Order: sequence, then C-alpha cells, then structure tokens
Amino acid sequence: MSSRLRRRFRLRLSYERRVVLLGILIGLPGSAIALALLWTGGYSSKVRWTLAALIVAAWWALGVALRERAVRPLQTLSNLVTALLQGDTSFRSRVPETDDALGLALRELDRLAETLREQRLGALEATALLRKVIAEIDVAVFAFDDQRKLRLVNRAGARLLARAAERVLGERAEDLGLADCLDAGDGPRIVDLAFPGGGGRWEVRTSEFRQGGLPHQLLVLSDLSRALREEERKAWQRLVRVLGHEINNSLAPIKSIAASLQDLLAREPRTGELGEDVRRGLGVIAARAEALGRFMGAYSRLARLPPPRPESLDVAAWVHGVAALEPRLSVRVEPGPDLTVWADRDQLDQLLINLVHNAVDAAFETGGEVSVRWTRRAGHLQVIVEDEGPGIADTANLFVPFFTTKPQGSGIGLVLSRQIAEAHGGALSLENRRDRPGCRARLTLPLASDKRA
Repeated sequence: MSSRLRRRFRLRLSYERRVVLLGILIGLPGSAIALALLWTGGYSSKVRWTLAALIVAAWWALGVALRERAVRPLQTLSNLVTALLQGDTSFRSRVPETDDALGLALRELDRLAETLREQRLGALEATALLRKVIAEIDVAVFAFDDQRKLRLVNRAGARLLARAAERVLGERAEDLGLADCLDAGDGPRIVDLAFPGGGGRWEVRTSEFRQGGLPHQLLVLSDLSRALREEERKAWQRLVRVLGHEINNSLAPIKSIAASLQDLLAREPRTGELGEDVRRGLGVIAARAEALGRFMGAYSRLARLPPPRPESLDVAAWVHGVAALEPRLSVRVEPGPDLTVWADRDQLDQLLINLVHNAVDAAFETGGEVSVRWTRRAGHLQVIVEDEGPGIADTANLFVPFFTTKPQGSGIGLVLSRQIAEAHGGALSLENRRDRPGCRARLTLPLASDKRA
C-alpha cells in the first residue's frame, strides 16, 4: 500500500477505531492459531463452534477493552484542557495512584489547574482593587481606543462630563470635548479648560498602552484650581499675619508715645524738661515710622521684582567683582573653569552680594573665613558660597518672607535671592556643612549655550 493510500485510510478511520483495529490485528495471529488447532483436533462440531465463538468473543472484548484503556484517559485530558481554556479551574481528574506516565500527566495537569486558579484569583482581586482605586480617586481618568472612542471612565471623569459613565462609553473624544487634550502631545501640561461639570486650571497627562494588541490612549486630568486656591489662601494668611505683626510693632509704641506727649502738653504748669521729653518722644515716633517705611519698602521690592534682562556674563569676572565689594572680610575666591551664563548682571550681583553678606555675618560670630567657588555640573553652573560660622539653626524658615534672626535684618534677602535664581531658570539652596561647622549656599544656573538652546 502506497503512502498516499495509507494516509487516506488513516483519515477515514478515527483514532478510536484505529486503536480497536490495532488490538484486533494484534490478537489475530493467536486467534487464528487457536481456531486452526481447534478445527484439526478431532473435536465435535458443537464443541468447535462453541469454543470458536468464545475465542472470537474474547478476541473482540480484548480489542474493545484496549480501546477504553487508551481512549478514556485522553478524553479526560481533553476535558481538563477544555475546562482550562474556558476559565474553569475547579475541574479535577481522578488521578490514579500509580507512578506511570498517565498518572504523572494527570497530576501535573491538576497542578497546572491549581496554579492557574490561584493566578486568576490574584488577577481578579488586583483588577478589582485597581478599579476601586480608579473609581475613588479625585482625578479624571479616560481611556480611548485606536478609533478615539471612550472605553473607560472613572467617577471623577463622569462628574466632569456631567453625564453617567454608561452613557458616555463609546463616544468619540471630539464629541466629549477632549480631542484637544489627546492631541496636545506627551508630558504634563497645565491648561485652562471648561467642562459641563466645571472649569478651572488642569494638569493634563497623556500616555499610550496596548490592549488586545491594539493601541489605546490614557488621559488623566488633575484639577489644580482647588490646590492653587488653598495655597493662595495660606499665602494671604501668612502675608496678613506678617504685615499685621510688623505694623502693630511700630504703631503700638507710636500710639503710646503720642498719648504720653499729649498728657505732657496738657499739664500745667509746664516744666523746663517738657521740650526735651517732646523731642525724645518725637524721635522715637520718627524712628518707628522710618522702620515701618523700610519694612513696606522691602515688601514692595520683594513683590515687584522685574523680569531679568539677560546678557552674556563671564562667571569669573562676576564672582571676583562681587567678592571684592565686601569691605569687612577678605573673601577667598577659588579658581574655576571658564564659563559664561546668560543672565541679568544687576540681579545676579544682588543675589551673590546677599549670599556673601550673610556668610560674612556668620563668619564674624566665630572668627572664621568665607570662600566662593564655582564649577560645571550636568550642563549647569554651580556657585558655592561657604562660611565657617555657627551654621543654620532653623532651616525650615530660611525662605519664609520677613523671617530673620538678625536684630536689624529685614527677612527678604534670601527670599529675593531665590526669586532671582528661579527667574533665571535656576535654583538656590542652603544647608549646613558636613565637614566642619558653617553653612553652604549653592546657586545653580543654566549655562549660556544651554539657555539659548
């Protein structure tokens, strides 16, 4: 029989029939020999036919039993695999106690079902937790498919659209007014948006993910208006508290001395010391009024910092020039690389003068020294002012406006300096030195090439 005929023959017969046929063929030689001996052994016709029927029946029964033993375990395996494919991990086989290949395969399949059941349960619990978190967070979350149709929205997003979640699913981003948010590009952005459920300032974040092999877009909208209003309220409270404190500190003695002078002028007869008392009282009033004027001038200066007018500035010349302006102490300037920044010279002078002035004040308390150095790090300029003073006692209030530990301080020097640094795209930080007592002020500014780019 050719290979093509054998292939057709196998296709026509099922696996079960092939097993039965194989069992019959295996028993064919023995059955044929037994029948031949029976027929030639001199037995009667009745005995021959009876024994022949028994031999054929046993032969057929053995073939059917072989089919059951071969096919039934495969059906059990098939049922287990089908149950797993349908997500039913509770189905188990009757595992035989033997350690043969069949028992091992069934036991391993049961272990696989148990592992899949645990993994599925964990995935369901994690998904339920994630859905609960997304539903409860006060951030609007939207998910769109590759056709820009809404596939997921949380409770905050539904409130923003002023519609039920089940009614907006399947609608396009253009119909929901979210197309501009999706097309704005990657990276967080702060924009002013208006929706049926409310408007204000929002932080917009977009990202991509894949589900079912298809690209999807995730849109997250965070309402910043409430946080900004809260910070604004706190800022006004701090400002009013500071202004009230400073103004009351000046008005209280002015009011008291004015009342005392009024009493002196009302006395009769007037003594010769009256003029001296009046002059002394007026001097105190003038001093307090002048202090109040200085305070208000400092506040105006802090609140009206003009935008920088940048120009090319050589760092070495700038640092040496500011260090030479300090008359009380010789400030040591350590050499650094040749660098250039793109900045407002007058504002940077004021910033570095403040830092050097504070460092010299601190060094005077301990008789220490002050040094200034600069370096390049990660494409930025770093100017470091170090002193050998007592260090910073209260680091939490360093940049609080009008907070000062100096008897004659205004409390705006560091705040103004940080504003100047941030206006130039940089940063200012202060910390206590670790190698010795003292303070280290670190100014970071973008270099000229990086700034222009």
